[in-house]
Amino acid sequence: MHRQTLWIAICAAAATLGTTATNAEFIDDSQVQLKFKNFYLDRQYADLPQNNWGSWSQAVTLDAKSGYADLGAIKVGADILVQHAVRLNGRDKNPDWVLPHDGEKQARDFGKVGATLKAKVSQTELKVGEILPVSPVLVFDPSRQLLTTYSGAWLESKEIKDTKLTLAYIDGINNRYDNQFRELTKFAPPAYDHGAEADGMYIAGIDHQFNKNIGASYWYADVQDIYQQHYVGVNYKTTLGAKAKLDSHIRYFDNSESGDQLYGNIDNQALSVGAKVNHGAHTFALGYQQMFGQNAFPTIGGWVPQPYLVNWGVATFTNVNEKSWGFTYAYDFSALGAKGLNATAVYFTGSDADVAGKQAQKSDEINLIVNYTIPEGKFKGLGVQGMYIDADFDWKTDLKEYRVATTYTYKF
Repeated sequence: MHRQTLWIAICAAAATLGTTATNAEFIDDSQVQLKFKNFYLDRQYADLPQNNWGSWSQAVTLDAKSGYADLGAIKVGADILVQHAVRLNGRDKNPDWVLPHDGEKQARDFGKVGATLKAKVSQTELKVGEILPVSPVLVFDPSRQLLTTYSGAWLESKEIKDTKLTLAYIDGINNRYDNQFRELTKFAPPAYDHGAEADGMYIAGIDHQFNKNIGASYWYADVQDIYQQHYVGVNYKTTLGAKAKLDSHIRYFDNSESGDQLYGNIDNQALSVGAKVNHGAHTFALGYQQMFGQNAFPTIGGWVPQPYLVNWGVATFTNVNEKSWGFTYAYDFSALGAKGLNATAVYFTGSDADVAGKQAQKSDEINLIVNYTIPEGKFKGLGVQGMYIDADFDWKTDLKEYRVATTYTYKF
């Protein structure tokens, strides 16, 4: 009853989407969640303490996904995402890219509302409105308090066996520290996301699974008049004996300027190779990454991450000519009876970077992460994550960062 009442309210509020709960499946197959996140972040610069930033905030998110109403050959539905964050404490002076900043002080609270109309025919689905993509050329960002999302249209088809085809057009970004959709730009310090704007971004991709062990992908993206990107990736998974599993990949990006070249010539190629072995409670991972060409790896303005590069952290290891290695060890304490507790240690090291007018620059980064989720009882699902980041650079000041996040999801 609670779910049905909530969806009636949502559908009334989203009447402009042109769909209502005329079929039982629209209600019965819906998924409605309230997500709570308490997030603390503190970044400290070794030589520039006046630039330190951070905040402590509380957010609540309504994530409502309908089932599908059957309209003959077409099934339709609607999704609603309502996010709101309240600042509990933090520095006024410097922006922390978690909460909005007007150039003088940090916002006390902010929210964002997104809606998505979805239509499905057989194994082909079209989503129009707010988009949360996970792809080699564009990803949404859940790493801070509120999500970075996009506006546009996303078509995904699985009509061909073991193959997924994707076509998309993206015309706006709602950054994690913003409350509205804005035009796409290129990340270009110190301008960040205030530079020349693209008319939109076209995306096409194909993912194919050859067998249970081997899969491959090709994706293409064109951020109009800024940059275009080709991506090729191959992954290989297998078992190693009775208890171990191997998950490995080779990924290659080729980036160049597009159209009117609003940010000038772009010449970058990136190679990313990674392997992860899981053996019982232990996980070991190794990654190698190398940049080629005359420019750094391009990304969209708004601190958009690129997790398909194996060595991506606070130090992105994407400068001109940069080579980097990443080493990861993770342990699941369930093996010792502490169900829900796990810890991860990551060490990145980069070298030979040409950056800030200097050559052969080095950088190192350590990430220590501890996660605990209550496995049962009254507070089942309550999660806590602590993260410590220590990054050292040859060409700029070193930094340390502390993050603590507490999360809980209530499902209707």
